[in-house]
Amino acid sequence: MTTGVRRRMGVEERRQQLIGVALELFSHRSPDEVSIDEIAAAAGISRPLVYHYFPGKQSLYEAALGRAATELAGRFLEPLEGPLGARLLRVMGRFFDFVEEHGPGFSALMRGGPSVGSSTANAMIDGVRQAAYEQIISHLGVQDPPARLELVVRSWVSLAESTALIWLDGRRIPRSELETQLVHDFAALAAVSAAYNQEMAGVVLRVLAEEPVDGPFGDLLTRLSTLAPSVSAVPPQRRP
Repeated sequence: MTTGVRRRMGVEERRQQLIGVALELFSHRSPDEVSIDEIAAAAGISRPLVYHYFPGKQSLYEAALGRAATELAGRFLEPLEGPLGARLLRVMGRFFDFVEEHGPGFSALMRGGPSVGSSTANAMIDGVRQAAYEQIISHLGVQDPPARLELVVRSWVSLAESTALIWLDGRRIPRSELETQLVHDFAALAAVSAAYNQEMAGVVLRVLAEEPVDGPFGDLLTRLSTLAPSVSAVPPQRRP
């Protein structure tokens, strides 16, 4: 229980406190289910005082969304050192840390929550995706990414997002398996694109040349090799 005289907060300090309180509540329940009264109670202030700092729940939600978006984009930051597979695996670990810590809030962030259709919310979400894209491109060491590489990276960012949303609905697959699988998915997307384009083939071969046998990409090749005998044993389908 708090005792003594309550310290008076400055305007910006109080705003940041309310954003933090709202984000914490949104991390455990959908923003649609959290009322201004609950936010006020958790912050230890009156409902009218919340409206003094934010015109309404929508503006407070968007402010909390902005902080969450900034934090999520930061999860993709990784030193440009070591094999790419290991780097991506660490990124996925931090990404799923965020997803697990802010489940309902993450869902609201990616799906728009109370801000569905809001240009502000859409811009924040696009900003996260762009930050993730730029980080992956920097790890690939490509200054001017060709169209196929951009397609691969943006598709993979979208896949990571949708996989996390599906995983939150029941968490039926171990998180560590999904993190590894998403790194494998990146390699698979790049490899398929490389099969159709010489420039992409050069990128993939350069990356694989720096990968250790016991790394995530080496693990994928090992897993695929175990399928080869089974695939070759399947008789070709007769055409009608």
